[in-house]
Amino acid sequence: MSIGIRGRAALLVMGIVGVMGCRTDQRQMPGEMEARAAEARAAEMRVAEQRAAVAVPPVAKKVPKEIVQHGEKRVDNYFWLREKENPETIKYLEAENAYTDSVMGPAKPLEEKLYKEILGRIKEDDSEVPYRKGDWLYYSRTETGKQYPFFCRKKYRFPGEAAPVPEEIVTLDVNKLAEGKEFYAIGDQEASDDGNMLAYTEDVTGFRQYTLRVKNLKTGKTLMDKIEKVDGVEWARDGKTLFYVIEDEAKRPYRMMRHVVGTPVENDRLVYEETDRLYDLGMGRTRKGDYIVATSSSKTTTECRIISTAQPDQPPTLIATRKEGHEYSLNQQGDQFYIRTNDKGPNFRLVKVSTNDPRQQKWEEVLPHREDVVLEGVDCFATGIAVYERANALPRMRLLDLKGLAASGEGAKAQAVEVKFPEAVCAIGSGTNEEYSATSVRVGYTSMLTPGTVYDVDLKTGALTLLKRKEVLGGYDPSKYVTERIYATAPDGAKVPISLVQRKDFAGKPCPMFLEGYGAYGFPQEVYFSSSNLTLLDRGVTVAIAHPRGGGDFGRRWYDAGRMMNKPNTFTDFIACADELVKKGYTTHEQLAITGGSAGGLLIGAVLNMRPDVAGVAILEVPFVDVLNTMSDDTLPLTTQEWIEWGNPNIKAEYESIKKYCPYTNIKDQKYPKMLVRTSLNDSQVMYHEPAKYVAKMRATRTDKNLLLLKVNMGAGHGGASGRYDALHETAFGFTFLLREVGVEK
Repeated sequence: MSIGIRGRAALLVMGIVGVMGCRTDQRQMPGEMEARAAEARAAEMRVAEQRAAVAVPPVAKKVPKEIVQHGEKRVDNYFWLREKENPETIKYLEAENAYTDSVMGPAKPLEEKLYKEILGRIKEDDSEVPYRKGDWLYYSRTETGKQYPFFCRKKYRFPGEAAPVPEEIVTLDVNKLAEGKEFYAIGDQEASDDGNMLAYTEDVTGFRQYTLRVKNLKTGKTLMDKIEKVDGVEWARDGKTLFYVIEDEAKRPYRMMRHVVGTPVENDRLVYEETDRLYDLGMGRTRKGDYIVATSSSKTTTECRIISTAQPDQPPTLIATRKEGHEYSLNQQGDQFYIRTNDKGPNFRLVKVSTNDPRQQKWEEVLPHREDVVLEGVDCFATGIAVYERANALPRMRLLDLKGLAASGEGAKAQAVEVKFPEAVCAIGSGTNEEYSATSVRVGYTSMLTPGTVYDVDLKTGALTLLKRKEVLGGYDPSKYVTERIYATAPDGAKVPISLVQRKDFAGKPCPMFLEGYGAYGFPQEVYFSSSNLTLLDRGVTVAIAHPRGGGDFGRRWYDAGRMMNKPNTFTDFIACADELVKKGYTTHEQLAITGGSAGGLLIGAVLNMRPDVAGVAILEVPFVDVLNTMSDDTLPLTTQEWIEWGNPNIKAEYESIKKYCPYTNIKDQKYPKMLVRTSLNDSQVMYHEPAKYVAKMRATRTDKNLLLLKVNMGAGHGGASGRYDALHETAFGFTFLLREVGVEK
């Protein structure tokens, strides 16, 4: 299922974080302190001299555009930057890039050094853990020097089967598909049950507008079938019928269609249309494979329909009629649906019902709603059920015994086995699990100390089998680092978690810090390991993640407390985290670098307007900063669906709420920190003109002389560059910006 959001993926994909020199320890000898101070002054002078030699920043022309809402007039001087086809728009963006290049040009040797350092930790020839689907094992691998992966498969060797070593078959060579293209990305991939056909979607601009293609895996030929604006694809049992979802002109997934491979697209039949503009339409297939589940979703409500994969021509069957605030999702185990539902409370409960009569009146409770535990997900297999939960903002996984389930809901609860993972502060997620008959469930695991790890978890005992841990080259030793979770107190008394990691030999004194935030859509702010972050940690930079309201770290109530009219709580939570880190002596405001991407960029933009002294450096990645204007334009991607997240400006009270915090609207004539703002011309989630307008207005309004750079990727989308080496160059550029700004040139 694919639903468009101004998502946090950009934070992880781009990996742009800050590096600054560590503050002088007060216990140092006077001579050493003076030497360090002199070194810092010399570095600062070098930076000033370099800047004096470059051109002045571009100035965007002002073309006043009057906008009247609720009887109130406001003027947008940079509205014209929305005109993507206007040569003057492109000229301005190119001028910003030229200015950025000229400012950063003298630091090119440092950027190249950092790039090599980051690349040197990555195993370039690598392969993912294969997963089974039917008679095949599927996996992806990379090769040194190749920007993109190879998707492959091999014949599965059944236990006891006497067969030759299976030969690798490349199903998709993404490097070949990307030839001659500035951007290329694969979206969905689904192999038919018999393994003969592969349906996949591709994006060649970065706008996340995908085209569906079908490849015959027996012949290796790509068929003539070609469908535009596809947002998800699933096969029926027959291996020839495809279900897919298409987008409207505003990129809202809204129609589910049925296509028979080899027939004209004009003959495709409409299965279901979602007419409410607050809702997206997505779909998935149950692991047992009996049903396609079509789900209409707003930010607060869902409604599911099922279609038999054995009878793809039949109309969909509604499970439970939508009711505002009711969210539910389906999983199939045997002849029953296991349904995660919030009908009895915001933290969800688990119920079961016969697949023959799934009416809501027939639902039988398996796990009750709990005030202190959030039920986040369910995985169903023939031999067991895994549930993913969150308690005290920490994830956990439990296994439900089928015998207990057959007895009663309370029996199932008593039979639950908790899976023991190595660390409490971690991230746990379901991996690729295609086989319903599997006796183990594959999960992904990571922490701020542990690289991405793949386990198989025995569905009976919970025993972990380590399949792979991402290799970090260069001698990474986790014992040299320490991770913590602390709490900040928000103005209204809420306790806001902060996760952090630092090198042990830098602990106990104020050091530079990189603090990341998001706080939107009810997503928990997961911790993660990044080998690139070692570049920060080994230079004495502490890496931290704030978990403000608006995210889902404590469940639905935590989300609602930072959504709509409560959105300002996200900003004050983040400020409280920054202040707490300074108060506890981890860093100083001058040494603090803050960052956020997409909706997290909104967070950083709002925080800077409220407390521009909160940090010395800020990096805004594809930032959603023009909230008021974007939410007022229902022709733009994602607008109508997100009225339930931010507010609908057509409603006066919600208009006033957005107007108070919108970063672009509230830029003031005050001092701001050093800033890097990055965007992509083909971004469909946050259109390029939002960051461009933001920088133009910021240049014309702020009162300081601190550096402000706009970097525009002219050939990519929301996630930045598509090639892996290109993405690493973007990371190195971000590191270089921060190092230069604090006079650390090593």
